[in-house]
Formats: sequence, structure tokens, C-alpha cells
Amino acid sequence: MDTITLKSLAFHGHHGYYESERISGNQFEVDVTARGNFRPSVQLNNLDETFNYELVSDIASSVFSGKEEKLIEALCVKIGDALFERSPHVKLLSVTVRKLNPPISVPAAWAEVTMQWKR
Repeated sequence: MDTITLKSLAFHGHHGYYESERISGNQFEVDVTARGNFRPSVQLNNLDETFNYELVSDIASSVFSGKEEKLIEALCVKIGDALFERSPHVKLLSVTVRKLNPPISVPAAWAEVTMQWKR
């Protein structure tokens, strides 16, 4: 299987468990890994035969600017479900959503969740 990976797409969004997070917003990152047979896209020179990572940007941007969510798990599901539905050539999809500087009592670079979809 072929692999296409996007790392650390950066977003600002008003998501978080605590009301203060939903008011001030947070910085988030998204990683996406798509696996499938993308070689036909080379011969056909056709973006529809591969994994369109512009779609990742569009969907993730829409999710982060959309309805406020308390959990990064909900953000991950929304992004992954939409990508998997609109990417028929993808056989295995992995999405990671990372919240930078989570509001906990000790310093932490991030908190993240990773979920997978499989055909």
C-alpha cells in the first residue's frame, strides 16, 4: 500500500472542556495518514485517483471553525468521518488531533488523540 502523510496542520479553534477554552480558544494541530493504492493517479495524472490533501485542509478548517466541541475526540471523529467518506481510494486512514498547551496543572506540550478508519 502507498502512504500519503500530512503533519502538523495548524488551526485555532474555540474548543475545549472548560468554558474559558471555548471563549479564548486554543491552538491545535492535525496529522493525517492515508493508505491505499494511489499509483493509478500517476498514469492518469488525476487527483481523483489519489488522496487529495487539499480536502484535509478544507474539512479540518470547517471543523475547527464550526460548532464548539468539548473533546478533541469529537473533533477527530468529525474530521476522520468526513475524509473517509469523501476519499474512496483510501483503505486505511489515521487522524491525530493535538491540543497545544493543554490546561492542566503541569507543563505539557500537547494532548492528542489518534483514531483510525479502515475499509
